[in-house]
Amino acid sequence: MLVNADDYEAQARRTLPKFVYDYLRGGAEAEQSLRLNAEDLARVRLLPSFLTGNTQVDLSIELFGQRWRAPFAVAPVGLCGLVRPRGDAMLARAAARAGVPHILSTASNTLLEELHDGLTPALQWLQLYVLSDRSLAEQLLKRATAARFGAVVLTVDVPVSGARERDARNAFRLPFRVTPRLAFDVLCQPGWLMRLARGGSPEFVNLVPPGNVRKAGNAQAQAALLAREMDRTLDWDSLKWVRKHWQGPLLLKGILHPWDAQRAMAHGVDAIVVSNHGGRQFDGAPSSISALPGVVDAVEGRMPVLVDGGFRRGTEILKALALGARGVLLGRAPVYGLAADGEQGVGAVLEMLRQEVERATTLLGVRAVGQLGRDHVAPADWLP
Repeated sequence: MLVNADDYEAQARRTLPKFVYDYLRGGAEAEQSLRLNAEDLARVRLLPSFLTGNTQVDLSIELFGQRWRAPFAVAPVGLCGLVRPRGDAMLARAAARAGVPHILSTASNTLLEELHDGLTPALQWLQLYVLSDRSLAEQLLKRATAARFGAVVLTVDVPVSGARERDARNAFRLPFRVTPRLAFDVLCQPGWLMRLARGGSPEFVNLVPPGNVRKAGNAQAQAALLAREMDRTLDWDSLKWVRKHWQGPLLLKGILHPWDAQRAMAHGVDAIVVSNHGGRQFDGAPSSISALPGVVDAVEGRMPVLVDGGFRRGTEILKALALGARGVLLGRAPVYGLAADGEQGVGAVLEMLRQEVERATTLLGVRAVGQLGRDHVAPADWLP
């Protein structure tokens, strides 16, 4: 029986080839920052208050004029097509049913225009990598505008790719190069292999030659994205260039330092995401939850702050809200649901977490998640 996110991870591990599971689960180098995300979340303790008479609780939050039915969204995850063909669309549809945003990765395998049909555009967001060829980012922003996406999330913590040693050991790369080890790994998962055979090998279809949105991205652009060959000249002044091509809400993802939060405000950013990239980039970084209070204090309530990194329980989501986050982005947990049972699995994970948040909110003795604050957090030596 699958009753929590860890159960879905275990099922994903049984369902996926080892190289795919390691791609999802792994972090950078020794994976210290990856472990810190979970360890530091466990160190936060919530203080309940009783006899509050809260017969109903409100889990909704509002951001950029849109109401979310729960205080979380589906974070951008690249190469979901490797987990399930059309995995990005499955994540988007499940998020839409849950009434929360879905953030499509630049490294997605589904055309962003295809997520427009039948879904609320304002709850479809685009995560943006800026490769060395900026024209690709300009095209993405133009198309996101045409598709009426609700926000753009510019990831700023990938000037170069983190050293992901699990991928190196598995010799994971695209396009696939069949080796005896890879062949054995894949043949051990016939269900996954059959789905891939029917759906085709994933491509970065949103990296397209200008003016041709139906043609898959060229090989050079795809290789650049997989190798994280980013535009290393990107700086704070580059936000003017982003604004030239995108007029909607703009978030910066990957902020850990309070100074960067203040710079983001000074440059007119609409919100920030406190994130250490799930421990997949800089292995010397602190956990996201430990960096969150300093960033929240730096913006002094003048800008919404979101956070990601290691969230698997409803109580953990409430810990972030109590420390000042407006909402939480969920990365691996929904994708484990995708691996386990496709779109139905994603929906099950999101509903499970919604129920956990509702139960925990009731047990904390608050009527709405918006009432959470630091008075609900037990003192800890690393909190201000």
